[in-house]
Amino acid sequence: AIQAKRQPGSSFKPFVYAAAIDNGYKPTSIILDAPIEIEQGPGQDIWRPENYEKDHSAGPSTLRFGIEKSRNQMTVRLAQDLGMPIITEYARRFGIYDDLLPVLSMSLGAGETTLLRMATAYCILANGGKQVKATLIDRIQDRWGKTVWRHDERQCMGCMAEKWAHQPEPELIDDRKQIIDPHTAYQMTSILEGVVQRGTATSLKSLNRPLAGKTGTTNEEKDTWFIGYTPDMVVGVYVGYDTPKPLGKGNTGGAVAAPIFGSFMKTALADTPPVPFRIPPGIKLIRISLKTGLRASATDTDTIMEAFKPNEEPDDAYSVIGLANNTPSTAAASSGDAYQAAPAGTTAPPVERSSPGIGSGRGGVW
Repeated sequence: AIQAKRQPGSSFKPFVYAAAIDNGYKPTSIILDAPIEIEQGPGQDIWRPENYEKDHSAGPSTLRFGIEKSRNQMTVRLAQDLGMPIITEYARRFGIYDDLLPVLSMSLGAGETTLLRMATAYCILANGGKQVKATLIDRIQDRWGKTVWRHDERQCMGCMAEKWAHQPEPELIDDRKQIIDPHTAYQMTSILEGVVQRGTATSLKSLNRPLAGKTGTTNEEKDTWFIGYTPDMVVGVYVGYDTPKPLGKGNTGGAVAAPIFGSFMKTALADTPPVPFRIPPGIKLIRISLKTGLRASATDTDTIMEAFKPNEEPDDAYSVIGLANNTPSTAAASSGDAYQAAPAGTTAPPVERSSPGIGSGRGGVW
């Protein structure tokens, strides 16, 4: 969990989509899910990323659908449109990678990291976009029970009162760094709830409580992941061999890691009431069509309440990202995007896109 580095596969995708939503995209933005070819340069093979269901593409679909169904081709197109330098920066902000190679295959989780780093990154989504520092030790007490060290560095002087006699509620100042906009964090949590409700982890619906999370599986089923959370707990599960080798066809994150997560959470949450995810002020819930991402009409049946930021509305027209990229695309070694990271806690404005980073040929993760 701390030292072994493995490819996270699709469990990394939420951070690609979080970077997009933090930079002007919406959960209802439409991306083309269809075969795509990436030219990697002179003398290099053309990279053709595939979905897990190799013979099936869904066509124009929402960002939400791309995460819920874990679509590789949609994710590559999104990374191509957004620009890999932005994704690299967000991967660093979330603490997943220190220096992710800015090539398109990295958007599919082809870079290696640890389970602890991945679980900590999901903690940021669960905590409204605020930074979380992982620790193996919560606090240390001396022989008399006095706390001499705490991992939590926040100060609460009112909490130290020996007696409680009508004092006001103690104030605990939360000065943690804001990694992404809290609205973005909630939108991603809402999308990841959809993974459990309609996507690759529907086996967890039987827990009958609010859950968000994402499956991950790497090439040849060598690594399988599920990282999920409730409003108060984040749990990461990795299944694989010490020396990487295939687990066997069909042993995906949804089939192997997610049931382990479910078994643990069933015990951990026993006798506790379901708690809904906290919605930050300003979020608007608007009924939309799951297929089109447009505002639902009176006759639509396949609909959900989608989360929008204060300045967002569902699109009025059907516009598809990546429609022009269904043909071979020339890719440079670096996108050359001039990207200035947005201040913590703000939403960066949409950036100018240019050519994407090359694919490394290490595709085939989902």
